[in-house]
Amino acid sequence: MTDIIDKAAMGLSAGLMLLGTVGMGILEILVGPPYSPVPMTNEAGDVIATPLISPQIRTGVVLAGVAVLGLYAAYKIATPLAEDAKTGHETVAD
Repeated sequence: MTDIIDKAAMGLSAGLMLLGTVGMGILEILVGPPYSPVPMTNEAGDVIATPLISPQIRTGVVLAGVAVLGLYAAYKIATPLAEDAKTGHETVAD
């Protein structure tokens, strides 16, 4: 019982999280060393190598995927179930 919003939210959030972890990780490996998330320096303190994609960007992409899931959860809480809306079913509180 998934509609277009369910599929879009699941696809977008999964895509963003996979891009941030797996996709950008594979890209870093293909480019080659350094694999460190921080710039590498020599003994004089000069930066000799930096990662291709900043860790802040990768984290931001993953958090965007989590935010999409949060918005989807808020949407599902705010909208009533289709069966309850059709039949006018009300729940009885104690």
